[in-house]
Amino acid sequence: MRSRARSAREGYPRGVSKVVERRTRPRSIPDDRVNSGHQAAARARGDEGNAQVEFLGVALVLILPVLYLALTLGRIQAATFAVEGAAKESARAFVTADSVAEGQVRAAVATSLALSDQGFDDVLPSEILELSCSSDPCLAPGSEVVAVVRYDVGLPFVPSGIRSWVPLSIPVQAVHTSPVDSYAGARS
Repeated sequence: MRSRARSAREGYPRGVSKVVERRTRPRSIPDDRVNSGHQAAARARGDEGNAQVEFLGVALVLILPVLYLALTLGRIQAATFAVEGAAKESARAFVTADSVAEGQVRAAVATSLALSDQGFDDVLPSEILELSCSSDPCLAPGSEVVAVVRYDVGLPFVPSGIRSWVPLSIPVQAVHTSPVDSYAGARS
């Protein structure tokens, strides 16, 4: 009660009283003693060198998935280039052939070359190449030949045993249409 009465007399607003703090003089502690105490405690706990281990742990958790993603995306991009080149060149090779049988051989060779340029050597052209014609004699002047190349890009570092259970591949497909020369003679 006394503090409220005093605050009104001393010119302080109602409800606010003068707070008197007991002042203590801070002890001056040298910095080396403070730091050495923390260092001694860290050594006692065995924390020395943990930052390096933690950095390696975090780096592995963050960097390895990013590297795997970059490797996978690079493989998919290479397959995209290979499939597009294979579709275009196989259709062109087919329409320039003298016969349908020769055109199929040329298209298969063009497909295997385009895929091997991007590092896909283990692919059989007969499994991924599909040719279709717009007319019954396939190489009739003015007709069109459509080449479809479809390749399944497997994820890197996945064993083949797991791939047989779960489909872990990304399909990449390209389609190219080439016209047969309208001024060429009929070929069979």
